[in-house]
Amino acid sequence: MTKAPKSPRAQKSTARSGVREDPASAYDMTDAKEQIEHRTLACIVDNEPGVLARVVGLFSARGYNIESLTVAEIDRNAHQSRITIVTSGTNHILEQIEQQLLRLVPVARVIDVTQSGGIERELALVKVAGQGERRVEALRISEIFRARVIDTTNESFIFEVTGASMKIDQFVELMRPLGLVEVSRTGVLSIQRGKEKGG
Repeated sequence: MTKAPKSPRAQKSTARSGVREDPASAYDMTDAKEQIEHRTLACIVDNEPGVLARVVGLFSARGYNIESLTVAEIDRNAHQSRITIVTSGTNHILEQIEQQLLRLVPVARVIDVTQSGGIERELALVKVAGQGERRVEALRISEIFRARVIDTTNESFIFEVTGASMKIDQFVELMRPLGLVEVSRTGVLSIQRGKEKGG
């Protein structure tokens, strides 16, 4: 009994290397030689209803991932807000993201903070429960990372730590064996160096 030939669509779905040729998302289109990069993009947008939904919708519709997202008003008189997005992809995909953001009507400007050498910081609140030696060790590590104790009980601490995302990741990992209970993070904030106004 002969098998029916595969349809053109089915033939395209599997490449000779075994990788799908019709990718389910933008990330499947990457060449194995292309390196995945992390980028921080700052979008200056009109402060009006629905803007955030449109920006997030652009990412979800094209299969792009948002790793961190913060938004706040920066100029009340000009009715402008700053949306800071951390995303990842190949250089080609990241350029596409930037161009597609600029096409949105409420977006006035998109700044590639990573490429322009801007400052990136994040704040985290870290709750750690422990007694005895573990409590002493948690305090010792917090001093190394310049984390502040903002709340304490006989059995727990809440630390406030600011810095690059990698620094916060390291602090959290060191607190894990000492009784890490909970972590709350703001997401990345960014600003450009120099006297010029970035936004």
